Amino acid sequence: MEIKIERLDDLGRGIGYVDGIITFVPSTIPGDIVDAKITKQHKKYKEAEVVRYLKFSEQRIPAPCPFFADCGGCTLQPLPYEDTIKYKVTKVKNLFLKKGVSINPQVITNPKPYNYRNKISLKIIDGQIGFYQVMSNNLVNITECLISDKALNKCLKLLSSFNIKNGNIVIRCNQKGEILIIITSKDQLNIASDFLKKHLNLRGIIINNKLVYGADYFMEEINGIQYKVSYDAFFQVNPYVASQLFAIIKNNINPGDKVVDLYSGVGTLSLNAALVAERVFGIEIVENAVEDAQYNALINDISNVTFLLGDASKLPNLNINFNKLIVDPPRSGLSKELVETILDVKPQNIIYVSCDPATLVRDYKLLEEAYAIKKSYVLDMFSYTYHVETILILERYVK
Repeated sequence: MEIKIERLDDLGRGIGYVDGIITFVPSTIPGDIVDAKITKQHKKYKEAEVVRYLKFSEQRIPAPCPFFADCGGCTLQPLPYEDTIKYKVTKVKNLFLKKGVSINPQVITNPKPYNYRNKISLKIIDGQIGFYQVMSNNLVNITECLISDKALNKCLKLLSSFNIKNGNIVIRCNQKGEILIIITSKDQLNIASDFLKKHLNLRGIIINNKLVYGADYFMEEINGIQYKVSYDAFFQVNPYVASQLFAIIKNNINPGDKVVDLYSGVGTLSLNAALVAERVFGIEIVENAVEDAQYNALINDISNVTFLLGDASKLPNLNINFNKLIVDPPRSGLSKELVETILDVKPQNIIYVSCDPATLVRDYKLLEEAYAIKKSYVLDMFSYTYHVETILILERYVK
């Protein structure tokens, strides 16, 4: 059946109508006209797949990735970069408007929309290496990922030499191109590190959480601050936009501020805040990340920050007074327990960094009784995907 695509949904799927019923069609953009087949029928909507394109949108450009049609990860590749930014800004604004909140965010674009990712996670099934196709467990065998750093792609081409039958591989790198390879597998492995060293700037190999070659961390530098990043510690996947994120944090801290940073990781936001604040406390549940953060404070000679091991989702009782709270939670957002604690403590300001605007607006609606939005930002941290980084600067109402 013929479907004209009207717009994109929040997951980057095309939206058209069949018999007046909203229909989601992946791999399409606004203006496409497609011959499509209904794959799922729901009470209020349908799902379809493209059989063939009858007419391409005037917006459409050729997707440069040869795996685009099968992988489906970078849903926005057929759009010019500036149109992907418009989509993301509109998406964030609409998510807030649906909850009765109007924002006008400052937009931070990515200076390097391709080859920006410093981490990729791969599946290996029956010797085939690749990504799961979006919304399925079908493996797409790949040899290159265009949004990933060139050093990662160089490593990706060598993975077949590992002779792993089944497992997972995470590859991480810093801006110097130093590579960490993290393997999880039940196979008996004998990785030829000497061979890899000839072709890669190999930093270390970790198999089933055990270091088997080199080091289990690398160093990274952003905005003049050096970071030790352990193999299992969180670090922003896009160093180019992360530098602008860190600057936003620093610029929204004032001298005299006492800051608590939840989900502090290796200390990126805490250390940038500490450059201005009087005192900063970071809380993180991953032990390696806390140790990294403590080391990072030491090597950068930043002495007004303390890192603690703890469950940030519960905001442990610190027995300290603080006026500013930074939160950078996972996609699931803040726990109800943490929201209740924040509303009880009521710090003067909250800097909420989010990788999922849907959970961000959900959490803000819970905080809205005590806080107003002072500033908002949309950052293109995940170019050509439907994901978007958003920041809210919240200020407690004056009574």
